[in-house]
Amino acid sequence: MRKTAHPAGTQAFNTEDSLTLLDLRFKAHPWHGINIGSEAPDIVTAFIEIVPTDTVKYEVDKSTGYLCVDRPQKYSNVVPALYGFLPQTYCGKKVAELSNKRMYRDDIEGDKDPVDICVLTEKDISHGDIIMKVRPIGGLRLIDGGEADDKLIAVLDNDSVYGEYRDINELPFMVLERIRHYFTTYKDIPGNPERRCMLAATYGVDEAKDVVRRAMIDYKELFEQKSKEATATINTSDPKANASTARKKTNIN
Repeated sequence: MRKTAHPAGTQAFNTEDSLTLLDLRFKAHPWHGINIGSEAPDIVTAFIEIVPTDTVKYEVDKSTGYLCVDRPQKYSNVVPALYGFLPQTYCGKKVAELSNKRMYRDDIEGDKDPVDICVLTEKDISHGDIIMKVRPIGGLRLIDGGEADDKLIAVLDNDSVYGEYRDINELPFMVLERIRHYFTTYKDIPGNPERRCMLAATYGVDEAKDVVRRAMIDYKELFEQKSKEATATINTSDPKANASTARKKTNIN
């Protein structure tokens, strides 16, 4: 078989090279396309959506992966730290199981979102839509409408000030108190005595890492289930008609 000559100064791409190049031509989805990191749960990749100077709450649109305006900050709530989530995590039955166990309940479910995280740093980060390496040091066990809605607290890895903290109990009292106050009031409506979010506990670094591990398992199980559903859809009598449906089912929302 005759080999095709390649122009001088070029070389052929094999299949693996082509796939790698193809990946680089498209923006990764913040939830599904960014790896949480090989050192998880000790050091994880966080995707930051909003920063303390934002007057609008931004949130990643699950379908497109772009930041969208979730809602204007109507009241005087100011997020006290960088805020975002951990890619390739999911608050499902494993995360909910931990909340149920700690609270002696059996009715709490996961909120079906990636795990939220607050990041403390002495650096001024002016905008979201960025990723950073962080170290979890603890978290807040929040229950929102009967759903587990944990907020992990982390420090920017090697941060000049906060990088020395290894556990949440080492934080200055007012730093932690601001975070607690924000997440227990940011969904409340002034004049309405009903609280939307309940703070069940504040936990340390070991439990935070357990939450990360559980959320990673929840994500893997969800992805495997969606893949099975997509495969079952493809193996029908009308592959062309169902290929589009299969692609939609693999898009985890």
